[in-house]
Amino acid sequence: MALALVTAACGGDDDSADTPEVTTAPEPTTAPEPTTAPEATTAPTEPAPETTMGDENMHPDWPEKLVFGFVPSQEQESLQDDIQPFIEVLQDALGIEVEGFVTTDYTGLVTTMGSGQTDLGAFGPFGYVLGKDNFGNIEALIQSVRFGSGTYHGQWMTNDASICAEPPVEGTALENQDGEIVQVAATDAVALQVGVFFGDDGAQLGETTDDGTAISPGYSCIGDVADVAGKTVAFTTETSTSGYLFPALELENLGIDRYTGITPVFTGGHDAAVTAIYNDDAEIGLSFDDARRTIRSEQTDVGEKVIVFSITDEIPNDVVAVRSDLPQDLKDAIYDAVATFLETDEGKAIFDEIYGWTDISRANEADFDIVREAAAKLDVTGD
Repeated sequence: MALALVTAACGGDDDSADTPEVTTAPEPTTAPEPTTAPEATTAPTEPAPETTMGDENMHPDWPEKLVFGFVPSQEQESLQDDIQPFIEVLQDALGIEVEGFVTTDYTGLVTTMGSGQTDLGAFGPFGYVLGKDNFGNIEALIQSVRFGSGTYHGQWMTNDASICAEPPVEGTALENQDGEIVQVAATDAVALQVGVFFGDDGAQLGETTDDGTAISPGYSCIGDVADVAGKTVAFTTETSTSGYLFPALELENLGIDRYTGITPVFTGGHDAAVTAIYNDDAEIGLSFDDARRTIRSEQTDVGEKVIVFSITDEIPNDVVAVRSDLPQDLKDAIYDAVATFLETDEGKAIFDEIYGWTDISRANEADFDIVREAAAKLDVTGD
């Protein structure tokens, strides 16, 4: 979704595709209120470049070290490896030590940001709203852009084509257009789809693994979300915007209780939700569009076996949030460093692998009001 830094689309490096352990969802009325920070894996960093006394005098109010937290949209150990080159680039650009770590979930990052243990965090939109509204000491600095779009959507997935009104079509995807869900060519979708790669002529079908194995171009159809009633539904986490909040609201609006009208399970991540559908552990699943890419290297037929049959309303893209009390010139330097890195081939490759970002913009707090409204309707505020 989850930067959403969400196409949100991120690929894991793990050569295995173990079935995620899913657990039956509790029946809370509010999102869990974190009390302690979770265990996190710290990314080793090279020592920060030594600064001269003149450099120190230029920024006497900057901290000696920044801590940057990430939430996994893919397998945690893989993300830990993927962020390290970016952490080193940011450290070199700022001239101060930067420590990167991966939390176990959105709640963990909200906790560490709110308690001041973390200076920067890559949040999905709902995770950011929870942190902002509950702690008040963080602000959105960077909003991700994917192929020119500042929004994304969640996708409804299934392994049972009978939910489709018409047979699934190869090499297609779903988009929101003029208030309706329409089927488009996978190469025309905003989010990078499971079997699509970028060549000299732009987006093309025919992606392969490193050893030349063809990856399924992906199937989609248009189905009715009302038909998921009574089925097992694999969500990601309760603080995921595309993997829970917007889909749960959609169910409630259809008169389907999100606890009793379905059998909800929480897989812990977007790749895990895709894997649950692939392995027939659930009939229906939610993720950002197109999280099927996260397991495409290991399960090359995922685009055929996991069918996208609907999508949610549009959601503001994920963000990098910072502690509000950091100096403004440091915030500006962080933004500039990320923007500059994204202009390089290395930066484009790394951010595509981590969160599917292609560009960034300055975040606008008002853009997240739609997320706050959805949380309020579900009475999920984190209070």
